Amino acid sequence: MNAIIEHRATPGRGEGIFALKSFRRGDTLYVGVLDRGSTKNHSHASQLGKNTFGFHTGLGSKFNHSCDPNCGIIINDTGGHDIVAMHAIAIGDEATYDYAMRNYNIEHFPVVCECGNKNCRKVITGWKDLPQQRKDDYAGFIAPYLIELDREEASATRSGPISNALQ
Repeated sequence: MNAIIEHRATPGRGEGIFALKSFRRGDTLYVGVLDRGSTKNHSHASQLGKNTFGFHTGLGSKFNHSCDPNCGIIINDTGGHDIVAMHAIAIGDEATYDYAMRNYNIEHFPVVCECGNKNCRKVITGWKDLPQQRKDDYAGFIAPYLIELDREEASATRSGPISNALQ
């Protein structure tokens, strides 16, 4: 099989993943294979459910975060996170995704985001902290449990004041 991505040094960001071929929207760059599970959030862990996290084998942890990513997440049949092009990616481009596409809450990254994009949020946040417009922009390229966690949060917020008023 021909290599389609390459792990190499990233100027100012350590290491990252780069395209060795062109990709179109929907093309898979990396097939996520889960190695082991965890009940704790971690900088290299991908959220798999409300309170479940896992680690991917291979290059999964080498994709850098971006507040203006060219890739997103699609859950495969094994529960792993495939990294998929959200739009065209040229040969030599760094492949990035927003870590909020996989984790509802992020609390384990530096205070300042270093992605350097013009749309940078200045901090790596989880899904729960994204503005609604950004969530809408990511539709189809996120882990589906994030939508369910949003619904649970909205439901809890709606029922909180009502149940307090009834007491």
